[in-house]
Amino acid sequence: MLRVAELVRHAMSELLTRSDINDPALEGKVITVPDVRMSPDLKLATVYVMPLGGENVTEVLAALDRHKKLLRGEIARRVSLRFAPDVRFKADPGFEYSGKIDALLSSPKVKQDLEVQDLELKDSGCAGAPAKTGPAGDGE
Repeated sequence: MLRVAELVRHAMSELLTRSDINDPALEGKVITVPDVRMSPDLKLATVYVMPLGGENVTEVLAALDRHKKLLRGEIARRVSLRFAPDVRFKADPGFEYSGKIDALLSSPKVKQDLEVQDLELKDSGCAGAPAKTGPAGDGE
């Protein structure tokens, strides 16, 4: 499943990079394909996409859905399988998740905790100095 998913991801990335799809919603947009998940029977490929900067995600997903037949045929041509998997498109949740993590890390409460931790390390004499290790990594 993972090997087929990676082959489909490469094929989709190449199709989107070469701009083989004529659609105004996709023209001039850089679209990444960070992940593809295949169903256990390899009949369904869920392609996670994200336009650069996360702008106009719904437009891009709608445009890809409109050209689903063309994309399925191109994937079938590029990836040799017994049958062409049905393709569905979803927005990559990793983009939103990383934004939440960035917001948490930049919150005043977390910054305060990090500053306290840095002060404690400096007071104990462990100001982030790397441990000396020998070639075997045994601490000598």
